[in-house]
Amino acid sequence: GLMPDRYPSRSAASVAAMGFALTAYPIGVERGYVDRRAAAQRVLTTLRTLYRTPQGPEARGRSGYRGFYYHFLEMRTGTRAGHSELSTVDTALLMAGVLFCQSYFDRDDRDEQEIRLLAEVLNGRVDWQWAQVRYPSICHGWKPEDGFLKWDWRGYNEAMLVYLLALGSPTYPVDASAWDAWTGTYDRSWSVHYGQPHLAFAPLFGHQYCQTWVDFRGLQDAYLRARGIDYFENNRRAVYAQRAYAIANPQAWRDYGANVWGITACDGPGNTTCSYRGETRTFRGYWARGVSGPGEFDDGTLAPTALIASIAAAPEIVVPAMHEMRQRFGRHVYAHYGFLDAFNPSFDAAAKAPHGHCVPGFGWVAKDYIGIDQGPIVAMIENYRSELVWRTMQGNPHLVRGLRRAGFTGGWLTQRRV
Repeated sequence: GLMPDRYPSRSAASVAAMGFALTAYPIGVERGYVDRRAAAQRVLTTLRTLYRTPQGPEARGRSGYRGFYYHFLEMRTGTRAGHSELSTVDTALLMAGVLFCQSYFDRDDRDEQEIRLLAEVLNGRVDWQWAQVRYPSICHGWKPEDGFLKWDWRGYNEAMLVYLLALGSPTYPVDASAWDAWTGTYDRSWSVHYGQPHLAFAPLFGHQYCQTWVDFRGLQDAYLRARGIDYFENNRRAVYAQRAYAIANPQAWRDYGANVWGITACDGPGNTTCSYRGETRTFRGYWARGVSGPGEFDDGTLAPTALIASIAAAPEIVVPAMHEMRQRFGRHVYAHYGFLDAFNPSFDAAAKAPHGHCVPGFGWVAKDYIGIDQGPIVAMIENYRSELVWRTMQGNPHLVRGLRRAGFTGGWLTQRRV
């Protein structure tokens, strides 16, 4: 029931990818790719593994500690892979998928009852209070060899889900001061990029991950209420800013334009320098690329997930771009499971590229699919088509509780009595 971090390269399991996989199974049911009973069995296999694998403070032979899970798990044993950290954000992404299944599988048969029970147990044993080592913020993670990591989650980034689930925990809830600490650094991120005033985060995944499960249309916390927008609109503005960047193309990368864009965390050609248009340019392997906010970095690498996972926010510019990228580049970058993770038309095909391969006359192409990039594609297409994930999560009491404790009002939240 584990989900590898990437395919076809051999890799450890990614607990975040497992959260996205759990979200994909009900979508498969709704689209007729798999019947409901088979999907429920897949979910149960994963949840039983998560429940049964041992937890504890030991450095080896454990899947996690205090209800959290290690970032990567061995595919054969379900226990810690390498020296990976006990990750609060990856656990949150996992639990989002767990809670989605809890709400989706609502029938009275034995399998679906067990799904709901295991989901409640798994979510309830995550000790969010323990992770507040520098109260009231929540720490990035912990390692048995070194203790807590030195960083805390401060806004604005992908860890919004961490705080919403921690605030909504039925067993170890954090209080509202944690949300205040999270949003307390927002002013550093609020800026105007390519004509779009918004809370900026350079890679698009930071805008997409939480919104995979939460419909923020009309929902506002105190900070964005004062700004007159919601997080959905903030995401939309980030998408438009990135498209405007691609049109302006200040670094003159090859093929960038109105229908060719998409910059986020993804695989890349490798950590190297190459000559491009008579200049020495820096390229990287897997990296959190982005163009609007702190940590901006763009080496000409395009990630289809950045584009496609934005479909619910801005379909009018995403759908034409999806079609154009498929038509123009599909021969090289579109394979059996859809778009490969990334490609770079500007990378010199004669250079060494350890994370993929170079195609003469085209550029570099990734060799893998990555779970945390494929997952948002599946979920956000479905949210665009039917709002399935959003609607289902609106009925989950843990998420609703977290939103209310964070001070959100408006939108669908005013209609819920959960």
